[in-house]
Amino acid sequence: MSVATAFAAFQQIVNADIEDVRQARARRDLFKKAFRPEPDILEVVPSGSLARGTNKDPIHDVDVILIFDPAKHPGWGEPGQSAADCLDYTRTRVNALLGATNGTVATAVRLARWRNHAVKCFLDDPEDPDAFTVDAMPAFRRDGMLFVPEATSEEWIYCHPEYLIAETAARHAEWNKFAGTVRMLKKWAADQDIKIKSLVMEVLALQHLPLGSTQSAAVKQFFVSASYFIDGRSEVTDPANVCGPIQSDLDYSEFAARLADARDNAVAAAQAQGNNDANSAILHWGAVFGSDFPAPTASDGSPLPAAIPAGPRPVKDTPQG
Repeated sequence: MSVATAFAAFQQIVNADIEDVRQARARRDLFKKAFRPEPDILEVVPSGSLARGTNKDPIHDVDVILIFDPAKHPGWGEPGQSAADCLDYTRTRVNALLGATNGTVATAVRLARWRNHAVKCFLDDPEDPDAFTVDAMPAFRRDGMLFVPEATSEEWIYCHPEYLIAETAARHAEWNKFAGTVRMLKKWAADQDIKIKSLVMEVLALQHLPLGSTQSAAVKQFFVSASYFIDGRSEVTDPANVCGPIQSDLDYSEFAARLADARDNAVAAAQAQGNNDANSAILHWGAVFGSDFPAPTASDGSPLPAAIPAGPRPVKDTPQG
C-alpha cells in the first residue's frame, strides 16, 4: 500500500456518507422553505461546516442564518431586552412553521430552545445525545457583516461567517483536496482527549495548510507550521478579525503538546516516505491519526507492529513574553 492510497482510504472514513449529507441538506433546506416566504425575512443563508464543505462524519447539526428586515423590527438591534426578544420571536416562528405538533409548513421540530446567538431546533429526540439539530441564527445585514443578538450580554454583535465560507471555497477551488484534508484535521482534533473546537482547526487550516501538494506533504507541513504557531503563544482568532478568540477555554499548553507530537510523527513519516519506506511512513501516520488510519501489512498479509512514537519532546523552559 502506498501513502497516497492510505490517505485516500482514510478520507473515505472521515467523509460523511453521501446519504447523510443529503439528509442534512434537506433538513437545512426545510428551514429555507419555511422562512423565505415570511414577510419579515429577506434571506435564508446556509452556514456552518456543511456550507463550507468541511463537515466530517457524523453530521449532528447544520446552521442557517435568518436575515430579517430591520424595517419590520425597529426595536431590535438596541442594547437590552431586544436580543432575547429577537431569539424568542425566532423560536416562536420555528414552532409555528415547523413544530412537530402543528407546524404549518412541516411537522419536523420536536423542541426549539434559544441559546446565546441562535435557536437550537431538535429534529430528533432531544434526549438522544446524537440528536440532529438545526441552529437558526437571526440577524440583520449591517456594514457588510451580520449583526446578531447575544443573550448573555444583552447586546448585539457583529460577525462575518460568510468570510470563512468564501475563503474556504477559494482554497478548495485552487486545490480540490483542501476541504477533505480539513475534515482529516478535524477528525484528529476530535480524537484528542482535550476539547478542541472544530472551528479552531478550520481556521488553523486556513492559515497553515499549504495548497497544491500531496495530502501527506500538506498535512505534514500543517502540523509543523501550526505547532510552531501555537507553541509561540499565539491564539486562534476569527479570520475575519471581527469576533476575537474562537475558543477562550482551550488549554493551549496541552494543544501545543498534541500538535508537537503529531508534528514529530508527521516529520518521521515524511522522512520514511523519502527513503521509499511506505510501510514505516504509513505506521507513523497511524501514530498521528489513530487506529482509523489504514495499517500496512507484511508480505504474508499479517499486520505490521505499530510505529514507535517519534519520541517525547524535550522539556524546555519557555520564557513568558
